[in-house]
Amino acid sequence: MHPNNKHKLGYNLDVLSEFFSGLAPYVFVNKYEKKTIDFANPHAVKALNTALLFKYYNIGFWEFPETNLCPPIPGRVDYIHHISDLLKSSEITGNIKVLDIGTGASCIYPILGHAEYNWSFVATDIDKDSLKHAQNIITKNKLDHGIELRLQREASKIFQGILKDTDRFSVAICNPPFFKSEADALEANARKLKGLNMDDLKPIRNFSGTQNELWYKGGEKAFLHTYLYESSLFKDHCEWFTTLVSKKDLVKGMYNSLKKLGATNIKTISMGQGNKISRIVAWTFK
Repeated sequence: MHPNNKHKLGYNLDVLSEFFSGLAPYVFVNKYEKKTIDFANPHAVKALNTALLFKYYNIGFWEFPETNLCPPIPGRVDYIHHISDLLKSSEITGNIKVLDIGTGASCIYPILGHAEYNWSFVATDIDKDSLKHAQNIITKNKLDHGIELRLQREASKIFQGILKDTDRFSVAICNPPFFKSEADALEANARKLKGLNMDDLKPIRNFSGTQNELWYKGGEKAFLHTYLYESSLFKDHCEWFTTLVSKKDLVKGMYNSLKKLGATNIKTISMGQGNKISRIVAWTFK
């Protein structure tokens, strides 16, 4: 994890339960005599992440439907810290304004970016219900001054229809849908459970998540193709464009496409949490 990540040394579940009592029922002692939770239980996972927000990020309300994606806080805040490093290395300081593509019902990146670095955000989504829940989180935590939500009315578009001529952002961030279909997502989840030696469990969607959050026609590659192309149409609106990329074999094609589109600088930033390896691809036209 990033050196600035508050969770790099793990969790104290007793302390976290003091900040969010809803976590306590899910805590148990495993066969190694270590306190833990059942990470295959979506309710336990949501309770843990709620407790992390309550203790570390000045959040007092974080509610959204069980069907929506519950983001893992340590991994999400790692992205935020790496983006901070990117901006500092580019000497982009002062009032940082971030565009969050696909913020979801949890509004997680704006929450974390505002708490850690006092950044302001414009956050977009194609789902009205997700934005309704995100706005409720913003309002109840008194974050309206720092986070603005915008509805993307055309699911096939990313920046078009969202950005105004006067908009200028320090950076755009995105956690794209990684799967082609629900079946693809369930298959990946089955592999995850097998890796955790939990493959005897029923194939539930323990990660939660709606269609808009998890899959996109053509999958991650198709989404990224649209993202790259549209970034070239709005090259003056963002100093940097960034996205998470789950599949390493997509990176080479992204570099080739970005060079053709006129990107002047492209970077790959490695991210790792436990056994999971991911990466951020960042590019600029400046």
